[in-house]
Amino acid sequence: MTGRVAFVCAMPIEHKPIVKKLSLRWEQRNGFDMHLGTLDKLGVLAIVTGMGTELAGRETRRLLDAVNPVRVVSVGIAGGVDDEVPIGTLVLPEVVVNANTGAEFRPHQIGDGEPRGRMWTTDVMTPPDQVRELAAQGFVALDMETAAIAEACEERGVPWSVFRVISDGPADEIDDEIFKLSNQDGTPNIVNVMRYVALHPHRVPRLIAMGKNVQLATNAAADAAIAAVASL
Repeated sequence: MTGRVAFVCAMPIEHKPIVKKLSLRWEQRNGFDMHLGTLDKLGVLAIVTGMGTELAGRETRRLLDAVNPVRVVSVGIAGGVDDEVPIGTLVLPEVVVNANTGAEFRPHQIGDGEPRGRMWTTDVMTPPDQVRELAAQGFVALDMETAAIAEACEERGVPWSVFRVISDGPADEIDDEIFKLSNQDGTPNIVNVMRYVALHPHRVPRLIAMGKNVQLATNAAADAAIAAVASL
């Protein structure tokens, strides 16, 4: 199977709007779970890698082995480095930096947006002081997968693009306790959610608001990525 554009998401919540908007169907190809369909006359597919650079890199390489996409598109949410940037803002970075290695990757831009700034891909919760330092260095967002996706693609000579949307900012104070409300595969960790709610019942409205912001951001990211791919 060749000639398809692959939408790569870390979490099911990022993947779901793409599948729904494009009416993709589940299939297994060469031992790999994916959703397949078309966008106009272009073949497309969508996968979920799980969270973090290790899973993102591994699953992207598996995808490239299983199929032969003409382009890979990293789609999903990102953390902001400045609370003045509204939730729902589309991030089209000029450069993506792997915090683990310092390696830099430049996306192959598609669509109408204007690339701006740098994005920091990291596996750890970034403390507020470091977030401020990153903002001063020209970083506009943080994520956990794109640099690893980019590295896998560049190893194989496959062009890649990124469409991330801001779902939270420094004021949201997402700490390790909140981070662990999700499993590494991106599904909710029900035990941790129940424990968190029991310990912090006064924070439930905050969790609900954060969930709405994530839903807004995932839909906006899917819309932007789909529109850009449709322009190919």
